Amino acid sequence: MVKNFEDLQQVSKDNVEVAMKSVGALSKGAQAIAVEVADYSKKSFEDGTAALEKLFGVKSFEKAIELQTEFAKTSYEGFVAKASKIGELYADLAKESYKPFESMFAKAK
Repeated sequence: MVKNFEDLQQVSKDNVEVAMKSVGALSKGAQAIAVEVADYSKKSFEDGTAALEKLFGVKSFEKAIELQTEFAKTSYEGFVAKASKIGELYADLAKESYKPFESMFAKAK
């Protein structure tokens, strides 16, 4: 009876350790994603403000269209690049938060 209780305590302790490792990985990954999103938001706002200032300074309609087209192109390219980076961070987050459970699932087989 005592042996079973000790085994149960050890399994519980192992499960708590695995859960804590997973939560740590989740926290670290979420923080990295939040930093990337904040950096992108700041850069996007600054780029938009700079483009608007340039747009107010143009003398011809053709130049305004040219500036707007260039801004739209660079904004889109920046968005796609950052979205890919954030997608990779989410994939890494999923892998890292699952990793502590792999050994537990392997024992169960």
